[in-house]
Amino acid sequence: MREYVDSMVEWTGAREEWRPVSRWAVVAWLIFYVLFLIYAFNMHGGFLFIDSANLVVHEGGHLLFGWFGRTLGLWGGTILQWLVPLLLAAYFFRERQAAAFVFCMFFFFENWLYTATYMADARAMALPLVTAGNSDYVEHDWNTIFSGLGILSYDTTIAAIVRVMGWCGMLASTAWLAVRGLRQPLGDS
Repeated sequence: MREYVDSMVEWTGAREEWRPVSRWAVVAWLIFYVLFLIYAFNMHGGFLFIDSANLVVHEGGHLLFGWFGRTLGLWGGTILQWLVPLLLAAYFFRERQAAAFVFCMFFFFENWLYTATYMADARAMALPLVTAGNSDYVEHDWNTIFSGLGILSYDTTIAAIVRVMGWCGMLASTAWLAVRGLRQPLGDS
């Protein structure tokens, strides 16, 4: 088992050094992330500008995963919405490109805010719905999912947990880049 784990670690490149990122680039990225965090915080769970892109990926996930049945088609929007930035982060992790890795992880977790807003609306169903399919048949993903799981009455509680995890992930991604940038020797800037 240890040999398998070692081979996986070797394959991911986790033992290799990260490619250097200049100090000015780290500072510029940190300014961007702080401004985005302030913007997101001030929106109080509302629709963020990046969520238009998230929505396109989400709807594409329904179409893609819909080939594998109704259940996967229903969950597919959120699956693809989370999978795209996560797979990109994995690629940049393997390539040891810190700024790109953090960008993808940051927006992976930002997707959790978007998902939490949709989850919290499961009972109220007040949000406008979009569909990539037949406009006569539009369903609220999280109302259907939570109803099927028998947890619809917990929609806002689950959404709050997902939202907090999203914020923690965005803050952790930003902090990791900051710490990594500050630990980098001045000669690498």
